[in-house]
Amino acid sequence: MTEPRLGTGIGWRPEIADAVAGLPGVDWVEVVAENVCADHLPDPLLRLRERGVTVVPHGVSLGLGGADRPDPGRLAALAATAEALGAPLVTEHIAFVRAGGPAGPLEAGHLLPVPRTWDALDVLCENVRIAQDALPVPLALENIAALVSWPGEELTEGQFLAELVARTGVRLLIDVANLHTNHVNRGEDPAKALDELPVEAIAYVHVAGGVEQDGVWHDTHAHPVPRPVLDILADLSSRVSPPGVLLERDDDFPPAAELAAELTAIRETVSLAASAVPRRAAIPVGAGAGAGAGPGAHVGAGAGAGVGAGAGAGPDRGLGVPAAAVPRPRAGGSTAGARERLWVAQTALLSALVAGTPVPEGFDRARVRVQSRALAAKRARVVAKIAPEVPEILGDGYRASFVAYALARPMRGGYRRDALDFVEHLLAAGEPADPVERRRLTLWWKERAGARPPGRVTRLVRSLLARR
Repeated sequence: MTEPRLGTGIGWRPEIADAVAGLPGVDWVEVVAENVCADHLPDPLLRLRERGVTVVPHGVSLGLGGADRPDPGRLAALAATAEALGAPLVTEHIAFVRAGGPAGPLEAGHLLPVPRTWDALDVLCENVRIAQDALPVPLALENIAALVSWPGEELTEGQFLAELVARTGVRLLIDVANLHTNHVNRGEDPAKALDELPVEAIAYVHVAGGVEQDGVWHDTHAHPVPRPVLDILADLSSRVSPPGVLLERDDDFPPAAELAAELTAIRETVSLAASAVPRRAAIPVGAGAGAGAGPGAHVGAGAGAGVGAGAGAGPDRGLGVPAAAVPRPRAGGSTAGARERLWVAQTALLSALVAGTPVPEGFDRARVRVQSRALAAKRARVVAKIAPEVPEILGDGYRASFVAYALARPMRGGYRRDALDFVEHLLAAGEPADPVERRRLTLWWKERAGARPPGRVTRLVRSLLARR
């Protein structure tokens, strides 16, 4: 028995929880898995669940495309969230987010592209199988947007995804906004990617907005969905009936009426494409490899699934992609060598992006600098949300000061730690120059960096003293 199709959905964020609850025609929502606790789900999400709205957890921190094997703790947390939400599947990204190994990993604070090489594919497939074994429901993986291209790539995006699905049976979350981003930033043709990837393996689709600055497209999730992104959605929907389509919005949230209008545009785009061209059907979300498969079955594991059919598949591997379109894969075996080579390459790139080390040979240095500043600016925005007192104390100088700090100093342990490290750096340098601001910043740091936080009375006294 298969799960129902997802329909039209929207990314759930606390800032728009009330708006989402009142939007007409929202069949499902997606929540960032790391932003909720399985044993203490937000009340608005629970109310949506009680109404029968499907909730899908969307992970951002596994780093399945990294050289290291997935962290068991992160996998366990994602599995617990999926079970708590009664989700039909979970999703993550084809990306790496950290590098450098257990002795001192560098954190990107962002999703970075995996090189489309056989080494990276071997490692990714093994990591995906580890994740599939740890999760109670099927896994779908998302293509990401990128500013930087890896030198020496051996496969196109579509070929890489097709081979991934063929080897693992994993589902795909296709982000059409990311296809548009890669078209502008890396010259990649979205239609060619759709031609090559296994559209029948699509679990659902992401749609989002962005903005172009100085010839670079930034996938902001903070702007309206542009026409070119809807055109790619139409192209995809003319090829296959996607089980679900979801609008992402992560910042600069508009009024509910504007969100509703964007959802309407998405529905109309999919509907018009459906009426224009006969399409292949996607496998419904939650479908097992064969009749009677349970909710935890991995889609595409059997020859009858039509996706990732394995050794018994015909020459197109059940994907609708000619075998000649993908170069012959390397023989299977240990990934130890591939992991080591990938570890070296990803560490060198990430170090250049977040620690100011030289750009590795073969990369576009200007693009690496753009990506580096974008990562620093993102850290500044997130720290400002997590620790709003810091930009309030520093005023207009906060952003420039933090970006300058972040360009040469990587995160050590998440954004809260990043805020503390930034303030400690300022204070050690004798900043800010204003003694009142420096005192306020010192008290803020002491309250959060001590062995235990001070009580309410102590915080009140310190606050009064800081304003004298």
